[in-house]
Amino acid sequence: MATDTVIINGSLEMEPDSPALPKRAYVTFLAGNKDYVKGVVGLAKGLRKSESSYPLVVAILPDVPEEHREMLVSQGCIVKEIKPVYPPENQTQFAMAYYVINYSKLRIWEFVEYEKMIYLDGDIQVFSNIDHLFDYPDGYFYAVMDCFCEKTWSDTPQFKIGYCQQCPEKVQWPAELGPPPPLYFNAGMFVFEPNLSTYNKLLETLMVTPTTSFAEQDFLNMFFRDIYHPIPSVYNFVLAMLWRHPENIDLDKVKVVHYCAAGSKPWRYTGEEENMQRDDIRLLVEKWWDIYKDESLDYKNCSMDEEMAMVPVISESGAVHYIAAPSAA
Repeated sequence: MATDTVIINGSLEMEPDSPALPKRAYVTFLAGNKDYVKGVVGLAKGLRKSESSYPLVVAILPDVPEEHREMLVSQGCIVKEIKPVYPPENQTQFAMAYYVINYSKLRIWEFVEYEKMIYLDGDIQVFSNIDHLFDYPDGYFYAVMDCFCEKTWSDTPQFKIGYCQQCPEKVQWPAELGPPPPLYFNAGMFVFEPNLSTYNKLLETLMVTPTTSFAEQDFLNMFFRDIYHPIPSVYNFVLAMLWRHPENIDLDKVKVVHYCAAGSKPWRYTGEEENMQRDDIRLLVEKWWDIYKDESLDYKNCSMDEEMAMVPVISESGAVHYIAAPSAA
């Protein structure tokens, strides 16, 4: 059944008796006109191959070109333009420059048409169905613990003493330093509940919180510390775990791969950077390309329900677009 819509005060609203749209969705973030759009296209196809029942929403900044928007729509994505979010200008110098734009991810808490969402970075691929994560109890923030062994942590006590929450038994936290650091998650993947009250508190807190090296990841860890629940690393497998904590890894069980190690982006892969010559890395890059190149996974080649709902999306210019909200978008 097609969705009925009306325009009220310049905004497009759903009719009260319209069929309900999915209350769950995956969501990712895209900015700029570079090649990251390939990652998002690959993610959309990976979710489709894993037979997810829920659509992929792409929160885009105004600088994403029309050509890239059309690519995403052609892959069944729900494209929603958002405005950038920045910390106070005098604070941005304290965060890594290429992370600052990621504060715009906070806008996804505005997507209250969904009761629960799973956020995935654009350099992530889903190889096995993870829809069951939507069934985790409400009221918590779920994500995978990060690793303290990267050089980017070199200024922290954790790095200096060799302590890592991935293997706390190897180098124990010294008692003289007090309690160990709170659990810290990687913000490339998380399960959350959109909420306007939470969204407003996020922005208010951002304006009075000093910026740190890992930008929005540090901020989200601070904000959700009390309700954070760790989930197994198979749901956000960071490639560096292969050489930092191989004893914790079983690649056959990994469901979600995060290509965030230097040189590991499949669409840029050359194999020249450190650790990129490894056979397991090459295999995971090939697996990503197998999905990306598989034309049978293109949205137009997949069967569609004749009564599929159409999702209205409005750009900043006011143009109305109707985008299919397929399962496994």
